[in-house]
Amino acid sequence: MPLRVFEDRYLRLVNDLLSLPADRPRAFGVIGIELGHEVGEHTVRQLAQVGCVAEISTVRQRPDEGFDLLVTGVERFRVAELVEPDDDVPYLRAETTPLPDEVGDDAEGWGERVARRFALYRERLNGVGVASGTPGEFPEPPLPRSYSVAGAMILDQSDKQALLEAEHAAARLELAAELLRRENRVLSSLRLLPAGRFLRHEVNLN
Repeated sequence: MPLRVFEDRYLRLVNDLLSLPADRPRAFGVIGIELGHEVGEHTVRQLAQVGCVAEISTVRQRPDEGFDLLVTGVERFRVAELVEPDDDVPYLRAETTPLPDEVGDDAEGWGERVARRFALYRERLNGVGVASGTPGEFPEPPLPRSYSVAGAMILDQSDKQALLEAEHAAARLELAAELLRRENRVLSSLRLLPAGRFLRHEVNLN
């Protein structure tokens, strides 16, 4: 995912990461907001309990002193305790517990079902005027397939969060299969979807 960083607190975060020794991973946690907004009058009131570690692949300094980042999700975590920002560290931190990535039972079978339903999903998206930009094929192993499919589907945040929190690849693929069944039913009844955010492929701002 590409990110454009410009807020003071996140500029400080990136600078802190860049100051780490060369053999240390430059990574930070990403977690969903379930209630409230990141900035403004109605700020964060509730965060999700499961997030993802994002590792910085590339960094480019911008003329306006911001950064363009390319990050990759590498590991899930569960929040144990939040550490609020203070004068010394202006960004939110947390004590976290890594979550294992296991395959689970019948992951291969669910992976095959997902592949078939996603092919129909992609076809129906194109049929109603949404240039999905989704891949035609996914990795064969169940674990990377489960994440690739979850990332490619156009879903509400609550559905995306449920996929992230799935206990293992088999559970994630089973949920993805049910979500694809739902989305395919919806798409089959529509003649044309409003373009909106589905056709925009913009950089995610911090």
